[in-house]
Amino acid sequence: MTAPEPGDVPLSLYVHIPWCVRKCPYCDFNSHALKEVLPEQDYVQALLTGLRQQQELAAGREITSVFIGGGTPSLFSGAAIAKLLQGIRNQLVLAKDIEITLEANPGAVDAGHFAEYRAAGVNRLSIGVQSFNAVHLHSLGRIHDPGQALQAFRLARSAGFRNINIDLMFGLPQQTPEQALADLQQAARLAPEHISWYQLTFEPNTLFYHQPPPTPDDEQLWEIQQQGQGFLRNMGYAQYEVSAFSQKNGRCRHNLNYWMFGDYLAIGAGAHAKVSTEKGVIRYARERHPQTYMLSPGARISRRQLEDDDLKLEFMMNALRLTEGVDVDLFGKRTGMAAASIAESVDRARQLGLLEKGADRFQPTSRGQMFLNDLLVLFDKR
Repeated sequence: MTAPEPGDVPLSLYVHIPWCVRKCPYCDFNSHALKEVLPEQDYVQALLTGLRQQQELAAGREITSVFIGGGTPSLFSGAAIAKLLQGIRNQLVLAKDIEITLEANPGAVDAGHFAEYRAAGVNRLSIGVQSFNAVHLHSLGRIHDPGQALQAFRLARSAGFRNINIDLMFGLPQQTPEQALADLQQAARLAPEHISWYQLTFEPNTLFYHQPPPTPDDEQLWEIQQQGQGFLRNMGYAQYEVSAFSQKNGRCRHNLNYWMFGDYLAIGAGAHAKVSTEKGVIRYARERHPQTYMLSPGARISRRQLEDDDLKLEFMMNALRLTEGVDVDLFGKRTGMAAASIAESVDRARQLGLLEKGADRFQPTSRGQMFLNDLLVLFDKR
């Protein structure tokens, strides 16, 4: 078993808020439809208690980013988010230029909320639009309409946010390539700093998995991807990850830390963490049910130390999502192993035209990006 040097691995914090107005039929996240009064004060207290229990994992390391995800975090009041972030500041060392992202859904925000989030220290918003087409929003079970999506973005701008991501999906039920491109065109007119554009997939334990709606076939999906990527490129959005496109300096630092196999603490019901220690890389998972979590934030925590084969695969699963790939040296810094330990798989991937040739980087070719799963299979020795 090997171990990276913890102090050399960047550290982030993920905060999970599990409630939403209604569970979407495609969602496999740990989210729960709100059926009573939102217990935001009790939950924030549980989050901060859970964070205190993880302080030794931070060991004084600087936190480079915070991501508040869900569920629908924008259901929480500005006062609750302010209390949460102040509690985090009291317990952890935060970078001076820290990126703090909060996910918001149109239909669950207003001007007052956005202004309060900004005052609390949130400096990046991720708005879950998914589509600007009313028919597609209905098919996805979303609670907002296109007008609310546009209004949410404008309210965020008026509240002072200058770093905004718009989440969009493609491959929606009965979506045409023209409709998918229209969503991107509308998003580009708003000029967000970042666009996450990803394909709808049917995950186990979702309604769509058990009752799949009709969606575009492979040929249509290919056409959508090619048109969409070309359009975003022409509009000044550089693709830096499978589903991430940004303007200059607009990349999501929190997600980059995931993809570059950095460490992250995690608080909240069902939240998952990854931490490098002197004994190896450890994954933690929290209790999933919100009520049980609030009663005892430190209970029912599962812990698993990654074996060498797990480390190799997980590093490549993340790093090869990046269009530019990563330096070969990063493998050793994040896993504690020599790059020679995956040399056979790397050579085979290069022979198949899935990885670029060259000794200094692990970078997928355009073919490797297209057939990413086939590329990753080469590194799965478990």
